[in-house]
Amino acid sequence: MDEKFDIQEYMTKGVESIVAASLKATLKDPVESAFMIKFAAASKKASKRRAEAEKSGEHIPPFLIASITSRCNLHCAGCYSRCNHATVDTASTGQLTDEEWLEIFREADEIGVSYILLAGGEPLLRRDIIEAAGKRPNIIFPIFTNGTYMDDAYFKLFGRCRNLIPVMSIEGGKEETDERRGQGVYEKLISNMDKLHEKGLLFGVSVTVTTRNVKEVISREFLDTLAARGCKLVVYVEFVPVTEESSELAPDEKERTILKEGIAHLREEYQEMVFVSFPGDEKSSGGCIAAGRGFFHINSHGGAEPCPFSPYSDINVRDTSLRAALQSPLFTALRAGDLLTDDHSGGCVLYEKRNAVEAILSAGSLVN
Repeated sequence: MDEKFDIQEYMTKGVESIVAASLKATLKDPVESAFMIKFAAASKKASKRRAEAEKSGEHIPPFLIASITSRCNLHCAGCYSRCNHATVDTASTGQLTDEEWLEIFREADEIGVSYILLAGGEPLLRRDIIEAAGKRPNIIFPIFTNGTYMDDAYFKLFGRCRNLIPVMSIEGGKEETDERRGQGVYEKLISNMDKLHEKGLLFGVSVTVTTRNVKEVISREFLDTLAARGCKLVVYVEFVPVTEESSELAPDEKERTILKEGIAHLREEYQEMVFVSFPGDEKSSGGCIAAGRGFFHINSHGGAEPCPFSPYSDINVRDTSLRAALQSPLFTALRAGDLLTDDHSGGCVLYEKRNAVEAILSAGSLVN
């Protein structure tokens, strides 16, 4: 039997290892080290808040995913967000304002959330929100970006606000990346990495794993390219097909085994880097951690959703607090039932079993 893997513990320890490595570089980069010392203290306080809430029967997850815009400049092949109409070419009406996102960040800080993953669309299109996030040093904001809007002003901002950590999407080498994301994107990403490394700034990458790139993205050649440029975090996300045309890109059991074994090897060989795999790590950690078990999602219009791949909501943070959103009927039902821990063929369990999620919504007369 495989040893149980605790994804939340691993991610927390991974951040701590990055903190420890940064502290060793005090003389080289005192700004980074000063921030890491303060964040380590803030993280302990946040963990204590979550533990206190747990004692009173209230579960606060350490992670929040915030899709701060629906707009994106790229048309990546098979993009689940575009297929779900959550991502568009131009900003749609009714999106949360800068002030509303600031209130979300404030409350997240207050209740003990330590990490807010900024997503989209393309999050760097909302510069004011990114700048505001930089003023919340108790929270680390990984920014999941396609990298094409990263300019000198952003490099300076990342230098001033070390809690902002860009995580750039890459599909492997030049051929795979440009085929899915567009001509010239790979070279832009490599240029960004070199600039971030030159400035001594932390960054990571996000890889969508498909049938076409699974062996490439766990190869020594690919990881050496990242490691040489100072990458500290690699997030592997299995491709989730939302159309029949893209289903052939979804990894099957054979490819998921290749990925799982490859990541286990990478964790041994590249110990200065943190590797996270979705949903692989979730499956070996007791099931999906969405719906507030480990994280939840706020979409660009304020809807509280189990995760970005499961765009169902019965509550909006415009009408209530984050704390109340975590206790929504949908989230409560998902956490109380066995759907999150169900066996599934791969990808996102809630997307694969979306009929069951819709049934929960209908049974409670909830609003989608």
